[in-house]
Amino acid sequence: MTKLSLIVPCYNEEQNVEAFYARCQEVFPTDQYEVVFVNDGSKDGTYKKLQKLHEEHDNILVVNFSRNFGKESAIYAGLHYASGSYISIIDADLQQDPEIVRNMVNILEEKPDIDVVAAYQAQRHEGKLMSWCKDRFYKFINRLSEVDLRENASDFRTFRASVQKALLDMPEYFRFSKGLFSWVGFETEYIPYEAAERFAGTTKWSFTKLLKYAMEGIISFSTLPLQLATFFGAIVSAIAIIYGIVIIAQTLITGIDVPGYATTIVVVLFLGGVQLLVMGILGEYLAKTYIQGKHRPVYIAKNVLEKKNTKEEN
Repeated sequence: MTKLSLIVPCYNEEQNVEAFYARCQEVFPTDQYEVVFVNDGSKDGTYKKLQKLHEEHDNILVVNFSRNFGKESAIYAGLHYASGSYISIIDADLQQDPEIVRNMVNILEEKPDIDVVAAYQAQRHEGKLMSWCKDRFYKFINRLSEVDLRENASDFRTFRASVQKALLDMPEYFRFSKGLFSWVGFETEYIPYEAAERFAGTTKWSFTKLLKYAMEGIISFSTLPLQLATFFGAIVSAIAIIYGIVIIAQTLITGIDVPGYATTIVVVLFLGGVQLLVMGILGEYLAKTYIQGKHRPVYIAKNVLEKKNTKEEN
């Protein structure tokens, strides 16, 4: 059985995959690890480079998606095909050094009570606005969610096969790996690391994509927004009742008075805004339930290039 499986999601990483594998060769003994590359519908020459690597080496498995399904789907596919006693999720751009994975494996071997070793960035090399938004996100989701997410922790982690099985037992369509790792539990040790510069290319995560990803996490692991909708509805109803009593009292005491135009418009806009907010929250949850109910696959593999040593055994 393979000792270590490296799950490597790839989207337009043509310039990085060969350098990544070369670095793995420097760090790990060849007979003790495998690399599960997941080509997430890349539009450049990533798949051709992966084919070449697969032809040249025996410990490479390539899952080629039919289109771009996203990093979360790529991680899920990698979990399906990884066969190691330890599994690691790592990016192909070499910002996360495979040497850190070896340290993670050493921790798991030295501490049998630890099931997951997760890395977090002690210092982020990004803009102040992005850092502030991420800090607020972690504080916000930890208040809303039933699970706690470690601030600045990434998908970069190494874990035992028992954790892999637990994650595969949750085939939900909308996946938020940080939350899933927290939800399944298991003893986790967090270690700091410093992300290196990308070997080549640019990041695939724009501010808009990160915002969407954050919303996915909140909706996937908290029903508090639905409770907030009820809270807003109750508050507005109470205000309306109090205002109604005031109007009735004024009518009985001073007679019928025509309210001002500005007041009417403000009240209508306020109530309309609250209604749209509540409908939007309900719509988000309903849409997720609707799509999940279709039971569509999380990903579709166009083809799989199996490890050569696996073929020989079969």
